[in-house]
Amino acid sequence: MLKYPLNVHLGVFYMENKMKNKNKKTIDYMTKIAILAALSSILYFIPKFPLPFLFPSFLEIQFSNLPAILGGFILGPFAGGLIVAIRTLIKLPFSSTACVGELADFLIGVATVLTSSIIYKKIKTKKGGAIALIFGSIAWVLMAIITNYAFLIDFYAKFYADAGGMAMIIEVCKKVLPSINENNFMRLYLFGAVLPFNLLLSILVSIVTFMVYKRISDLFKKELFKTRKEDSGENSSNM
Repeated sequence: MLKYPLNVHLGVFYMENKMKNKNKKTIDYMTKIAILAALSSILYFIPKFPLPFLFPSFLEIQFSNLPAILGGFILGPFAGGLIVAIRTLIKLPFSSTACVGELADFLIGVATVLTSSIIYKKIKTKKGGAIALIFGSIAWVLMAIITNYAFLIDFYAKFYADAGGMAMIIEVCKKVLPSINENNFMRLYLFGAVLPFNLLLSILVSIVTFMVYKRISDLFKKELFKTRKEDSGENSSNM
């Protein structure tokens, strides 16, 4: 004989299953964020290479924002931002710039990922994905210019004072910007190096994102995507 009415037992059973499913989906969600954050961290270190014939040698090509953008598209803007934050924390112990370079990288990553993923969340189509990546690239370039102008250039000039400071930085830049000097450094460096370098890098990352998104999205659809579609009422993209 049941101690409580049947509807009470059924209600308890329903709540227990609902909590189990919720916990399972949360673990699934966080696991996917962890995977993408780890991949983002790996891509920050390898492959990483300069283009000394086009830009100052200290500006290096790396694709660490790629998994973060994918995460923002697949799991949502919050997840994308969290991936950038985790990657930054992983990088801090290896910092060679007193964590200032990592701060700039974090700001650029967050600006890029949030801009692109918020737009994509509103327009989940192939065209919407392209638009999102374009605006994400614009955010990337603007934040790169802002961080360099606001604190990066001054910091590096002081941080490397023993190696020559600003004079050393100018000397390195002269290899690709022969007319650069102390008087025009800020203008030529920002618009002759920072802007085109970050524009090229953001375009490369955007192209790769556009090419691989569908395949990566299909891998991540299980369990989590069913949940998110139910919560948001949105369909996964055909991008």
